[in-house]
Amino acid sequence: MSHFRHITFQSIAQFRRLTFRGIIAGFMLMSGLTFADQPATDSAGRVAGHLAAGEFGPAMDVAMKVADPVQRAALVQDIADAQAAAGEPVTAAATLSRISRNLPNASTSGPKGRGGFSGGGTMADFRTLMNMIETNTSGKWMNVDSEGGSQSPYPYGVHVSPNGLLHRLTSKESSNLLASLGMRARQADLNADVARHSDLRLVSLTRLEKAVAQRLSDGLTVPETMAQLAGLSQIKYVMVYPESKEIVIGGPADAWQYNAQGQPVSTSTGRPTLQLDDLVTVLRTFARNDADFGCSINTRDDGVRALTDFVQKSQARGPLNSKSVRNWVKQLQEKLGRQDIEVWGVPADSRVARVIVEADYRMKLIGIDKLKAGKEIPSYFDLLSTAQPKEVQTMDALRWWLTMKYDAVTHSADKNVFEIQGSSVLCQSENQFLTAEGKHVPTGQSEPTNRAFAQNFTANYETLATRDPVFADMQNIFDLALVSALIQHERLHDKAGWDLGAFTPRGDYATARYAVPKEIDSVVNHRVYNGRDIVVQVAGGVRGDVMSVVKDPKLTPESPRLGSLAKTAQAPELPTGRWWWDAVK
Repeated sequence: MSHFRHITFQSIAQFRRLTFRGIIAGFMLMSGLTFADQPATDSAGRVAGHLAAGEFGPAMDVAMKVADPVQRAALVQDIADAQAAAGEPVTAAATLSRISRNLPNASTSGPKGRGGFSGGGTMADFRTLMNMIETNTSGKWMNVDSEGGSQSPYPYGVHVSPNGLLHRLTSKESSNLLASLGMRARQADLNADVARHSDLRLVSLTRLEKAVAQRLSDGLTVPETMAQLAGLSQIKYVMVYPESKEIVIGGPADAWQYNAQGQPVSTSTGRPTLQLDDLVTVLRTFARNDADFGCSINTRDDGVRALTDFVQKSQARGPLNSKSVRNWVKQLQEKLGRQDIEVWGVPADSRVARVIVEADYRMKLIGIDKLKAGKEIPSYFDLLSTAQPKEVQTMDALRWWLTMKYDAVTHSADKNVFEIQGSSVLCQSENQFLTAEGKHVPTGQSEPTNRAFAQNFTANYETLATRDPVFADMQNIFDLALVSALIQHERLHDKAGWDLGAFTPRGDYATARYAVPKEIDSVVNHRVYNGRDIVVQVAGGVRGDVMSVVKDPKLTPESPRLGSLAKTAQAPELPTGRWWWDAVK
């Protein structure tokens, strides 16, 4: 192990090579943990019966109640073996990591609770296992010693190297990675109730938080239904019930499956599910009274100076010949160098940060024709064909940035019910002036071609989101942020008597953590237009200024009909621990 420079957990076989059964059994003997007493012989038979029926969740519940740590570890290993045999190695890995979180030498960094990269559920929770490897092997580790080897969980659409360099995974890289993980599109392991389609599923945030806190107190992980907010794919309503002391969100929901990138998506629409990790991240942002959150990808002054000087000297020598264009464009990128990634308002190692940075990056790639978004969203270069000659400069410094867009957030007379209308994302644009020192100076103006790209991007955002889940994912994050802003601005948590509990900034719930993206190789592009070489490089970012929405009286009118919705959507009699239900039509 001391010779490893980087580990990416790719298959259950790697867990076998770590002789994980022996590690678990040995550490559990020393742990002194106590569980509700359950006879091992009875439990073994019950676990076997559940596994024969393919019921992994109930099997785990039985296994975790066995008092003897060695027998408990053996039953968990049996469950993991059955999951791996069923073609679910990632789920098997998560099963093994569930009990390793309580081992004495595998303490997680950060708050008490579910510390991992997966965000809970049946996607693998690797943080504990990675900590175990770091503390029980020789050699230095980057995470501990700031040098040596490193480890990373399964990445999604982007990859971040140990030094913080972000790059987009190619189709081949993604395919190879997924093949090595044994991942494929698969249905989530859900019971019939939560798998049922619902036009309006209600999730009580207050009940959910209590259920999560109880599981963490019991040493259990957060199940998949909680991690995916019972399959919600959009938020339509936010309600507070002062009498029953709860805050409720509601929207369409469905069963979910994991797509080719390992992301949970609705089986009917393909939209990503809303994620508990994202909700907790933005709840904490507004609980700290942060006004907004976002990211930007910024050029470096020396790079812009070098690029500008290179272009000017090249233009003075006359037009390029066709053979030298490719090398010339490569030199453009080298001259501009890397760009810095800045994240504010949310932790830079959160999933929220990863999603908004990737969405910003992909939007820029679409704009300069490095990534196709469909005929509805032509690139800036494609739009130049209809531009007026005076619009076209030999070098354009453009700025595009993404923010939220809502038609309205209506409310009942007592402000206990809110309806989110027309949720989408807005792309904004600006032309910038480049100084001799290489600085971008805002002009407050956007020339027609630049403006046309932003308008097309906004108008066709929903279509784009169905093709590229990262844009739907960012829209979901904006909606969760709007909910969090409403809770704070309208003091809904005070009405419900809710202090956010495990979801507070210092609460026990530990959200997933990812490698922090710090810089990225610049992407520039070039076209010849009217005999001139046109170079485009872009600045911009993502800004989630949802407080500006909830404070705008023009966007928050009263709607008398919402008062009756509260009664229709109110929770029926629910079993103990149940935190979601479907509205009765």
